[in-house]
Amino acid sequence: MAYKSYFTLLTGFAFASLQASAAAAQTAAAEDPEKPIIVVTGMGLDAPPAETAYDTQIIGREQLVTAPSGRIEDALSSIAGFQQFRRSDSRSANPSAQGATLRSLGGNATSRALVLLDGVPMADPFFGFIPFSAIAPERLASVRVTRGGGSGPFGAGALAGAIEMLSAGAADLDNFEGQFLVNNRGESEASASLTSDLGAGFGTISGRWDRGQGFWTTPLADRVPASARASFDSYSFQARGVAPLSDTIELQARGLIFRDQRTLRFKGADSGMEGQDASVRLVGRGRWQFDVLGYIQARNFTNVVVNSTRYVPVLDQRNTPATGLGGKIELRPPTGDNNVMRLGGDFRKSDGQLFETALSAFSGAVTAQRNAGGTNADLGLFAENDLTLGALTLTAGVRLDRYAIRDGFYIERNNSGALVSENRFSDRSGWDASFRGGALVHLGGAVNLRAAAYSGLRLPTLNELYRPFVVFPVVTRANADLRNEHLEGYEAGVDFSPADGTRFSLTAFDNRVKNAIANVTIAANLRQRQNIDAIHARGIEASATVEVGRFRFVGSAAYTDARAQGSGFAAALDGKRPAQTPEWSGSAVLAYRPANGWLLSATLRYVGVQFEDDLETDVLPSVTTIDAYVQLPISRKIALVLRGENLTDAAIITRNQAGSVDLGTPRTFWAGVKLGI
Repeated sequence: MAYKSYFTLLTGFAFASLQASAAAAQTAAAEDPEKPIIVVTGMGLDAPPAETAYDTQIIGREQLVTAPSGRIEDALSSIAGFQQFRRSDSRSANPSAQGATLRSLGGNATSRALVLLDGVPMADPFFGFIPFSAIAPERLASVRVTRGGGSGPFGAGALAGAIEMLSAGAADLDNFEGQFLVNNRGESEASASLTSDLGAGFGTISGRWDRGQGFWTTPLADRVPASARASFDSYSFQARGVAPLSDTIELQARGLIFRDQRTLRFKGADSGMEGQDASVRLVGRGRWQFDVLGYIQARNFTNVVVNSTRYVPVLDQRNTPATGLGGKIELRPPTGDNNVMRLGGDFRKSDGQLFETALSAFSGAVTAQRNAGGTNADLGLFAENDLTLGALTLTAGVRLDRYAIRDGFYIERNNSGALVSENRFSDRSGWDASFRGGALVHLGGAVNLRAAAYSGLRLPTLNELYRPFVVFPVVTRANADLRNEHLEGYEAGVDFSPADGTRFSLTAFDNRVKNAIANVTIAANLRQRQNIDAIHARGIEASATVEVGRFRFVGSAAYTDARAQGSGFAAALDGKRPAQTPEWSGSAVLAYRPANGWLLSATLRYVGVQFEDDLETDVLPSVTTIDAYVQLPISRKIALVLRGENLTDAAIITRNQAGSVDLGTPRTFWAGVKLGI
């Protein structure tokens, strides 16, 4: 209750401040018409000049809002190398499997890529998964994806890279926008937003609701009376305001509320997540530039596990409350036209615990009651400098992290409440340093050469440290002794931009995650989270954007040779590919605008062979899918929208455990209307 009071107080204070500052700026402008016109952006500070020394890709607004599935994870998949733990999207996956990673540096369900929305980390404080269903593509202006690159000023957790999402501003949105679609299964997607001037700034309120009976994830031959469709019901509401405090300083505030309920595989196997986020940001673009951010998050997760032979609940993960608290300060002092210095620090604290009840598959009686959790905290200090010397741009940065893992515990009681076991784990803390640096050379003929080297770290999540779980019949144990993961990597690439709207990019990389956390098989149907020696990923990434007349092509491909290195219990996986990581992946989007307001696009996507487990025993076959998006204007402000997913109805195997498989999205057709006023 205290946490929700803080959330309400922060949100109320932020939006009251926005109103007051916007009105004051508008009044000041009216009283003194000679003052410069105040323009608010709703963005953070501009990217530094050496950003492109790292492998960086931008997803624009049009590509985001025309994703054939309407899901943000679908749009992100246009960046080859992006993946969640499983191939399922946020309508049919268990939320705890929605970790985001890049460059095949996966192997478990936790995010190894840092996902930011307006500078705020979106990972669940307990599990580390990303609430993709709460991130509506139509609310975004763009996404910047940096593969590799180390932690730098992004914050700890950017082990495989960073995915930075920027909310749409007044320049991107009509005063009112809405969309409603239904598909061939009777499922629906509805969203709307209202944007208005807020004095000299602006405010936006938006909502989205997705619901449906879902498709069958169980193949027809394997269905039983207890089998269920992957039904889903999710909503999210966001309020965002931006107002100027002066001609160079603006205040930004955002509040997000979401809830998601899903069913997977069997009747009663229900999972859910919910959250309330609030953030306040102060951005200064004067001679001394600064970016000050504070945020608070409340999250929860529930899950019911159903026995796959008797089809009754055997585990009720009834409550997993978690809180995230943090902020960032970045200062850019005036150091000359050819130099950008970044100094600052960031802090994130994650606190959470689980409450779950184990049930007998035969009698339904309670067999155990478990409670576990703890607190993780990280304080990072960073300094980075970019220097431009004619055609050469140099960048170098250092980051120092003070981490703490404390208050960890695991308690189990029997059905009468008597204590069965109680473990209180020792507190740990320490310092970790990471570095990154690079060079960018502008050659003639619109050719850029770049090279970079970097390091980074990620703390184990509370989930990895303290929560065991079951995907029947496999039990995976937690491990309170897990150490931090450390990345060491380097890359080199070339970019070629012969004309506006056309860009080709090629990158070769070598990344190694030491002490990588993986689910290691230690006995039949028994795994444990352990630090293995490393995951070593080497590969090549290519991307292309070509605009010719009314045609636009966006393509991306990646080849990654990722191998686990292990000893002890993990010796059996030494030299094997990490679970769920493909060697080859790629996508291609071809869009055509035959006339103003018209849009036709098709997406071809390929994911290579993957393995379900660390021992490469259960295969997930390669799959190629074709999607489509069509927009036909009815009037200047109204358009008919047609979407198609997996048009060839390819069999997408998302899980394979000894022949027991789950399927991904089948052929699906959507139709609806889109309007903007």
